[in-house]
Amino acid sequence: MCLQQLLGIHLPIIQAPMAGVQGSALAVAVSNAGGLGSLPCAMLTPETLRRELTVLQTQTTHPYNVNFFCHTPPTPDAEREAAWRAALTPYFTELGLDANVIPSGPGRQPFSADMADVLAEFKPPVVSFHFGLPSADLLARVKSWGAKVLSSATTVDEACWLEAHGADAIIAQGLEAGGHRGMFLTDDLHTQVGTFALLPQVVQAVNIPVIAAGGIADAAGVAAALSLGAAGVQVGTAYLTCSEATTSPLHRAALQSEQARVTALTNLFTGRPARGIVNRIMREMGPISPLAPAFPLATAAIAPLRAQAESHGLTDFTPLWAGQNTSGCHTQPAAELTRALAALVRT
Repeated sequence: MCLQQLLGIHLPIIQAPMAGVQGSALAVAVSNAGGLGSLPCAMLTPETLRRELTVLQTQTTHPYNVNFFCHTPPTPDAEREAAWRAALTPYFTELGLDANVIPSGPGRQPFSADMADVLAEFKPPVVSFHFGLPSADLLARVKSWGAKVLSSATTVDEACWLEAHGADAIIAQGLEAGGHRGMFLTDDLHTQVGTFALLPQVVQAVNIPVIAAGGIADAAGVAAALSLGAAGVQVGTAYLTCSEATTSPLHRAALQSEQARVTALTNLFTGRPARGIVNRIMREMGPISPLAPAFPLATAAIAPLRAQAESHGLTDFTPLWAGQNTSGCHTQPAAELTRALAALVRT
């Protein structure tokens, strides 16, 4: 079965779910254009999720995707947290902030029974996961209303695991991709390879559709991925500057500047490797720090630094999530981008 048949979409284009820079408006626009719009849900409360799903079902009759994380919440480590705050103290002092008074940062919660209860009211046609899959009982609930399940793999081993545990299609996330790595079987970043190296290996290893993700920003990239066996593509970075995205003016400016030519994987902002544009804190602390608390606990201490710096127009402490290819970052409606990405696809 091809991806369009599996998901009920016209174009093999999936808009990557991107927490913090989009809501339902972007997903609606992509779905109405014939692709698969996605709603990031890891930072939503059940009440907010219900509101967003109501908007989606009101404004589109086409399939859409809701995305959740599957991480195991860490046990807070007071010693590690103290070391992390101590490392950040010079920045707090510089910005006139008290390092001892740090509010909680935005939470990123794994998929739960409460969220499944909300989903059951709306029965979304596609549900995707990052960092593996939820427990067997939660996955069964999602599948009980006929939803198709997608999840990200960064290695062949992860792809095979996902197929064996119930995924209907696999997102092969290459090293180039922006945002958080979907890796879940290992923490070893040396296992990460580029999209066009990973993709054909995953296609050969599994018997379900494979979706290419990472570094794809135009119709030629989509065509190249399809020629290597992808059933579709997932694009994130290019959608960040679309008119329906909620990406901040500072982030948009960075994406469309020469600064965007240099990105790196960093754990400073959340505690888990994610690709973003290199900024001051990444340069000065090094993009990967052993001091950063486990995901998502690192966010709390960074949040006030980010807010204070942004109030002065600075992105020194802002996670400027982006993939390695920002050439597709133009100000345009999401529907226009979706159709442009599929310009060379035979439908």
